[in-house]
Amino acid sequence: MVPDAEEIIELFRHIPVDPAWSFAECGPRQTSKLTHGYHRYPAKFIPQLVEQLFDLYLDGQNPPHVNDLFMGSGTTIACAIARGCRASGTDINHAAELITRAKATPIEPAYLTERVQAVDMDLLALDASRTMPLWPPTQALECQVPQDNLDRIAFWFDAETRDELGYILGRITAEPDARVRDFLKCCFSHILKTVSCWDMGSTKPTRDRQKNPKRPLAAFRSHLKRMMRGNRSLWKTVPPAVRADLDSYLNIQRSDARTQPVPDASVDLQITSSPYVTSYEYADLHQLTTLWLAPDTARNLREYRREFIGTATKRLDQLPMPGHIAHHIAQEMEAQDPRMAAEIRAYFADMQECFVETARILKPGARCCYVIGNTTLKGVDILNAQAFAEGLQLAGLELERVIKREIPVKILPTVRDAATGRFASCDKADARAYPTEFIVVGRKPVTSNQ
Repeated sequence: MVPDAEEIIELFRHIPVDPAWSFAECGPRQTSKLTHGYHRYPAKFIPQLVEQLFDLYLDGQNPPHVNDLFMGSGTTIACAIARGCRASGTDINHAAELITRAKATPIEPAYLTERVQAVDMDLLALDASRTMPLWPPTQALECQVPQDNLDRIAFWFDAETRDELGYILGRITAEPDARVRDFLKCCFSHILKTVSCWDMGSTKPTRDRQKNPKRPLAAFRSHLKRMMRGNRSLWKTVPPAVRADLDSYLNIQRSDARTQPVPDASVDLQITSSPYVTSYEYADLHQLTTLWLAPDTARNLREYRREFIGTATKRLDQLPMPGHIAHHIAQEMEAQDPRMAAEIRAYFADMQECFVETARILKPGARCCYVIGNTTLKGVDILNAQAFAEGLQLAGLELERVIKREIPVKILPTVRDAATGRFASCDKADARAYPTEFIVVGRKPVTSNQ
């Protein structure tokens, strides 16, 4: 059945905000519980949202399979593992794959303490001597500074910081346990912006020439303590059966969202938040992690950007629109900015392929939950949620429910310059970016041709 675009528009026009989904009472301590405070990440949603969707749509069958095709910072995946679910997902971002794997991997706390103490012992001399040529005295560790990216590393880090990071990374690489190594790399990735001249208040890669960065080892050791507390909480929460056989429960990959690593009709619930139209350039925002931990990719950042859905460097040819709502948005933008209109066409065409993949992997009767917000760019209403509702139906799913929620706290800039559509500081902007968002719930028909 072809969805009626006008009916969808009218439906959204009358959806009230549901205060039960705002979680305004949750402060940072609650939203960063378990391992959710491992790593900063733009626009991540909070675990309480995922857990409430679990309570609503998982019926207790053991163990249900939860999927996230844009796993980002791993909120859905980590919540699923904590609940004893099987979890699968993808992200094209190197940083996202690392963060998600670390957040969803419980490590026996006493063992992790032992391994971290061994690392700490090897690195303490750096903090004591502050003289790089004399360090490290305990063992011959390699200073692993990616040689092919020295100019770009020098742009963000002074020489002393660069070498200190190089020795920390050398010690991390020497860690024999892959789980602990990912844990340490996640911590290393998290501190990179803190110890660089990166402007922490900017949504773009910008240098702050007045910044006094923290020293790497001090920042690394401090954040390791926080992560170890999170791991202890996760270890206590995850069912013993999952801890004993994590590989059977966790299936995540760095790959394209349009190709999920799971069989047809195998997923009980999908919860995801996709990139937005002309929003963040995730490849740029995580370029420090890529420089240090994926140097081969960093050598060709332009090609890496092209892999992302929702990026401004995607193909800009004239693509057919999958639905009337998306087509209308692109047409409206054409008069204001033809290039942005082409980006919008490419974005919605890519997302339609994701909706088709969602329909493929859901079990009959299972649901998908797309968390997405609307905004205005250059005077054009970008009705992402309405376009998603239409796209899911075009992919063969039923539109079961739409939840509208306020965003009281979120790691997301809330203001735009209305003329350019760019994110901006509060004193320079004149339009809210995402004051509310929608959870678009689709359901795969029980009798389906998918």
